[in-house]
Order: sequence, then C-alpha cells, then structure tokens
Amino acid sequence: MNADAKEFQIPSNLNASTPPEKRGASRDRVRLMVMDRTTGKTIHGQFTDLASYLKPGDLLVMNNSRTIPSVLRGKQGTCNVEIRLSRQLSDRQWDALVLNGLCKIGEMLILENGITATIIGNGSERPLVRLLFSKGGVELFNMIFQFGEPIRYEYIDTTWPLETYQTVYATIPGSVEMASAGRAFSWRLINHLKKKGVQTTFLQLHAGLSYYGDDHWPTPSKHPEQFHISEQTTEIVNRTRKDGGRVIAVGTTVVRALESASDHKGQVTPQDRLTDLYIKEGYPLKVVDGLLTGFHEPEASHLHLLTAFIKKDYLLKSYHEALGHEYLWHEFGDMNLILPMENE
Repeated sequence: MNADAKEFQIPSNLNASTPPEKRGASRDRVRLMVMDRTTGKTIHGQFTDLASYLKPGDLLVMNNSRTIPSVLRGKQGTCNVEIRLSRQLSDRQWDALVLNGLCKIGEMLILENGITATIIGNGSERPLVRLLFSKGGVELFNMIFQFGEPIRYEYIDTTWPLETYQTVYATIPGSVEMASAGRAFSWRLINHLKKKGVQTTFLQLHAGLSYYGDDHWPTPSKHPEQFHISEQTTEIVNRTRKDGGRVIAVGTTVVRALESASDHKGQVTPQDRLTDLYIKEGYPLKVVDGLLTGFHEPEASHLHLLTAFIKKDYLLKSYHEALGHEYLWHEFGDMNLILPMENE
C-alpha cells in the first residue's frame, strides 16, 4: 500500500483533534461514508443513519475492551522519561516504548508510589523494550490509573480526560489505545439499531500501540495482541452466518479476532489467546462480511487490512473522495462502512 499511497496525504485541517462533544454535537453526530465492496460505489451520509444501510438479522460485533491510561512519567537518574505501555505479558511484565531514556538492559526507571520498572530485555520488536515492574496486580494498576495519562498523538493538542478515549460500551480494561471504530456509537443509536432488528454482540481484543513515533509503525506479525471470544458470542456469530445475516466488524481489531478464531469454513470457536494474524490484500475473509471503521493513514497496517474487503483501486479512489469531501481522520473523526451492497 505504501508505494500506491504516496499521493494520499492527510491535510492537517482534516486531523480531528477535538471530540464531537467538544464541537457542540453528540458523539454519534459524525459523518459516514459507505463503500460497496463489489462495485466501489460510495454513498455519503450521517452516522446516525447507520440503520438504513443494515438489514434485520445483520450482526454488529463490537470490541468492549476498555482503554487504560497507558502513558507513565518517571525518572531515569536525573532525566525525565515517558513510558508508553504496549502489551501486558504477565502480572508484572509489559512491553513498552521508553522515550527520552537510555534503553539498556538493567536500567531502572523510577515511577510513582515507590514503584520501579527495570528493562529486562527487548520487546516483541524494536523499539519496544520489556519492563519488569516492582509491583503487580492491584498495586500496579492503581498506580497506572492514578498517575497515567491516555496516549495523545501529535495531531491532538489538548489534554482530554480518559473517558474521552472510551466507547460507551467499554467494560474490560486492557487496551493502551481506544478501540476507536466504536467511539461514535451512543446507547440511543444502539437501541435504535436493535429495534430495527440489527443484532449486537461483544468480544475483547486489547489493542497495543499503533504507532511508535518518527514515522515508525508496528510490524503486524511482530505485534501480537490478546483477545477473548466467549461461547455466547461464537454462538451468535455462527447462527447469523447460518441464517444468512451479515457479520459486520466494528473495527479492525474485531476482524483480527474473529478471523483468528475461525476454521477454514468460517466456524468460530471460543478462544482466549494471543494473535499475530496479519490481514492484507488477498487474505480470504472467512467470517466477516463488512467493516465499520474510521479513516486510516496510508502507512498504517489498519489500511492494509481494508484491502482484504475492497479492491485497492476502489479504496484509494474512495479515500481521495473522502479527502475532497473533507471527512475527518483519526479517533475523533468520521466513519467508514464497507459492505457488500449490490442488488440490495
């Protein structure tokens, strides 16, 4: 995608730096661009009209992982350091990005409440390192939630509270970044969809860092993420497919989890494990029919995943159209629905 996407650049005025609620609207008052997977045709509308593009019996699968305040401040000797947690490995070990510090094995970082973190090795890929905290369990998480901050990338110039980085249905803490495709949902809209016969269910995939800084993005195959799919959710997904309904993932994290948990026939089973599945152009989707997501940078692996749903040419054409219509990018921005719509 990178070579084809050089012409695709996001003007700074289209980087959504402010949540809709702070722009005088509700969180579901964002725009929606709908793409037909088959023809590439686009429709421009509002997210509150989502039900008009779905049918009774369709299933929305949502990621209810809750965002933690994963940016910690500390000291390394006399130097201030910033730690961005990426993935929990055990009660006391995390993969993390350490900024402004010396990333050598044995180096100790001093945090709040008397807690320290020692660099004990390399993380799953560079520039991540493996940290061993001096405390675990409730003590460590209390420190994280008391002193940590949500990750804020350079296009956001205001400090927003942690609740700004949650979906309304987030319940299971673990993601270091918000599962942002679901942010635009309000309970009012979810209830409206249910009244129209659209089903909903949940899984958890704890999202790791999506960006390391300095134009460095994670390598998907070296970026495992923990996911959990319950027996109840697998039953709903499998029944929907059997009954001819469409399974629509709310976010790329949901696609990754569902496809990781399915066999070659698309039958999903309950699972609780890591996945390093990399979905890109040519990947044969077995479970998921449609995708609701935000708009992604050309370098991001999330954008590569979209080419498993729609031809690259159609995708790039639609993204240029979105730029022309001034859709907003990133977690506080507008939404994109990719669905098979032909002959409906």
